[in-house]
Amino acid sequence: MRADLHIHTYYSDGAYSPAGIAARAKAAGVEFLSMTDHDSMEGMAEKRAAAEREGLGFVPGWEVSSYAGEAKVHILGYGCRANAAYREFLQKRRDGALLRAQEMIRKANELFSLSLTLEDVEKLHLKKSAPLHTMHVVGAFASRLGRKKGELYIEYFSAGKPCYSDLMRPTPFDAVEVIHASGGIASLAHPGRIPLAFAPRESLMDALVRSGLDGIEYTHSDHTEEDRAYFRAYGERNGLYLTGGSDFHAEGMRSRVLGQPPFFPDARLIETFARLRESE
Repeated sequence: MRADLHIHTYYSDGAYSPAGIAARAKAAGVEFLSMTDHDSMEGMAEKRAAAEREGLGFVPGWEVSSYAGEAKVHILGYGCRANAAYREFLQKRRDGALLRAQEMIRKANELFSLSLTLEDVEKLHLKKSAPLHTMHVVGAFASRLGRKKGELYIEYFSAGKPCYSDLMRPTPFDAVEVIHASGGIASLAHPGRIPLAFAPRESLMDALVRSGLDGIEYTHSDHTEEDRAYFRAYGERNGLYLTGGSDFHAEGMRSRVLGQPPFFPDARLIETFARLRESE
């Protein structure tokens, strides 16, 4: 069964509705998917219904943004429920996202001699129930400056750059904790993209495993063949679930294609998803 367990919709920084994602997934030959928006499980009923209309298997998912020092680390949560632990975390993320956005807007206005407001950024924030995202801020400035969002983010808004904000940042251990508290399993997203040298990254991964990490996304659009082999072996050595996904946001964005690279979940992961579905 071909699956894509890492896809974004317009509930965070993706371009398409859940229905649009489900239709594209079916056309791409995907049979099972998870829509994993940043820091929120909002719209889950809409996402499930869209998948079911296309005859696709579905597991609830989200992607929690966290930081180990200055290194951004994303943790995917599967099979979670919107319980009290999740709602408390979501409120903290909303509050923190608002503070970060305001600081980034202030810094960028000073740097570019502009006067954008939070209201300008909110125009790009289509789903108000989900937290404001850094890329909403970047998008507003990219539009005003006539720049590409990805380039502007890397040059000015990523960690250590002039418009970056480090306010209200959870750790990856916090992310694993809230995923478990909301009844799901936690998988380390695109470990090959963690901006750490080999030894510190390996040390972080080992610490996450000791803290209860359940899985690792060994196959991802940005991983090389060598990355996939290494992270698969790491996952197998540590008894982790092996997950994979495209990290698709929009057609033509970052050369990421929905359903690519091909990923076929093993029986253990499929059985766990079925068990999580029964416990909903």
